[in-house]
Amino acid sequence: MKTLREFVHDALRDKVAIGHFNISNIEGFWAVVRAAKEVSAAANRDIPVIIGVSEGERSFIGVDQARALVDSVRKAGQPVFLNADHTYSFDKVKEVVDAGYDSVIYDGTEQGFDDNVAATKKCVEYAKAAAADADTDILVEGELGFIGKSSKVLAEIPAGVKISEEFLTKPDEAKRFADATGIDMLAPAVGNIHGMLSGGKDPALNIRRIREIAEAVKIPLVLHGGSGNSAEDFIAAIDAGVAIIHINTEIRVAFRKALKRELEENPDEVAPYKIMKPSLQAMQAVIAEKLRIFNKI
Repeated sequence: MKTLREFVHDALRDKVAIGHFNISNIEGFWAVVRAAKEVSAAANRDIPVIIGVSEGERSFIGVDQARALVDSVRKAGQPVFLNADHTYSFDKVKEVVDAGYDSVIYDGTEQGFDDNVAATKKCVEYAKAAAADADTDILVEGELGFIGKSSKVLAEIPAGVKISEEFLTKPDEAKRFADATGIDMLAPAVGNIHGMLSGGKDPALNIRRIREIAEAVKIPLVLHGGSGNSAEDFIAAIDAGVAIIHINTEIRVAFRKALKRELEENPDEVAPYKIMKPSLQAMQAVIAEKLRIFNKI
């Protein structure tokens, strides 16, 4: 099977994007896996996916347990990869590198530029050395530009996030950051926000800025906070240089709505696998829809 690095560069070449979907439980895991199988069958080709687990999600599921879940389907030949999403310390980066994750994001966006560079570079150096010793491969992603930290439905743009052009990640700073750290991928601020506005539609992405950053850094870009963005924006962002797109809040909303409805309609049901089935199906539907968009199917 190809490595995640190879799949990412294939996506960049083919002008498609790999879907990155966060999970918090076994239902989320199966929703991603089954959606990928569903779309792969329709496309008559393997559609790779990335399962993301944040620090909070890793704490809930278990660092090694998340790795074991992904291994259980990958050994059957399905291209499913595991990413340590938004990791805020070197120790937490080291933990997932040592656990054999396929990629890790060091998030230093609330630090100053120089501190973010130094901390990200330290993570890159450790990950690359560990991968070389183990004869494996790991991708390290850096972030430049603050887009918030929430995965909730929001009434307004998150505090501290500014989406006007002068506050977005600048191409020259992105190049300096990428060159100084040695990252494999970059997550910039390009009008995207974490979470999703309650109206269901987030502000438009700055496609021109995405293209300028991609041309400057010459490495794949990752779009965080994809929940609430339009299909048209996704396609334009992919064509401009985005190779991975993160979705979390929309999946969580689908989970919660389906669970609430099931509990109301079947108040006497106590079997968890029956109660949770509609939530799994609702998440799978959201994920499959995104995969079709990202892969232009």
